[in-house]
Amino acid sequence: MKQAYAAISREKAKPLVLECIGIDEPRADEILVRIVASGVCHTDMVVRDQGYDVPQPVVLGHEGSGVVEAVGSDVRGLAPGDHVALSYAYCGKCEKCLTGTPYYCEDFFGRNFRGTRPDGTCPIHDSHGQQISGCFFEQSSFATYAIASERNAVKIPKDVPLELIGPLGCGLQTGAGAVLNCLKPMPGSSIAIFGAGAVGMAAVMASKIAGCTTIIVVDLNDERLELAVELGATHTINARWEDSVRAIKEIAQAGVDFSLECTSSPKVFRQAVDCLGTPGTCGLVGSSALGTEGTIDIGKFLFGRTLVGVVEGQSIPSEFVPQLIEYWRQGRFPFDKLVQFYDLDGINQAMADSESGKVIKPILRMSH
Repeated sequence: MKQAYAAISREKAKPLVLECIGIDEPRADEILVRIVASGVCHTDMVVRDQGYDVPQPVVLGHEGSGVVEAVGSDVRGLAPGDHVALSYAYCGKCEKCLTGTPYYCEDFFGRNFRGTRPDGTCPIHDSHGQQISGCFFEQSSFATYAIASERNAVKIPKDVPLELIGPLGCGLQTGAGAVLNCLKPMPGSSIAIFGAGAVGMAAVMASKIAGCTTIIVVDLNDERLELAVELGATHTINARWEDSVRAIKEIAQAGVDFSLECTSSPKVFRQAVDCLGTPGTCGLVGSSALGTEGTIDIGKFLFGRTLVGVVEGQSIPSEFVPQLIEYWRQGRFPFDKLVQFYDLDGINQAMADSESGKVIKPILRMSH
């Protein structure tokens, strides 16, 4: 058993607690990863607050990066010493996985949010030997070590800074993939992006890569809107002072070709739909608590509008994460401008800074 240090969510909406834990040796199809860093994502806070019913106590974290330390007997594509970025989990056996859409895995929720392996066990134990929930996105990377699978570990070149790369496994691939893999705007298209957090900023950079000539970003934070311009936005709207739908239609008078809702707010979701042109497509990526409802004008969808939910940017991590790394090398995806680093014992401050809008993408660095 490997001894590790982890941040544990023990009570609903309460600060995480730093504790020593034990992690079992990897099974035949698993790998043990020494975590170097882990991004903090909005979904971690949603689960901490029990917006998704993941059993507590639980070790969260799903944007991990690190070094493979041990592999199970059935693992063929990875070896100890490999550098990896960890992403979402999928079964690899259902119809959706076998037809190239693992982000629609029939057991996606179970594999990522069940808190255990499919057989009900978990490799994580507290200092008293009691099993606690983990296997979060098949990683639980708010810890110095994590058990993952070969499927959700992406091998990356050793000259790429490991401490930086974790958020490519979820938040950044979600925003960039929503544009490049799902919406697929043609060069010259117009897009409105609601929310200038990590997902929205990744979408801004991806929209520029795709050749969109009108990129409108809506947020409440002027500093974030200024950064959005630096990353590729052509127009910004502070919705605290302006009617965003009216302002968008003053910029793109027929409405935009595409919109992306990244805030998980039902009110903003309605705005993202209402600003569309005819036809037009709205992508929904905001991670709302289960049971959250929103309204739309059904009649307007008779004129060719489309609404699509986007999971993980419709990305196949083993293909898309290296693609994003290459864009970063070229200077076309400078996501390093979004991050701020914290030590693991600063995790509650990192979450608070993310929720307040002070920091766009916190990354926790592990001390070994």
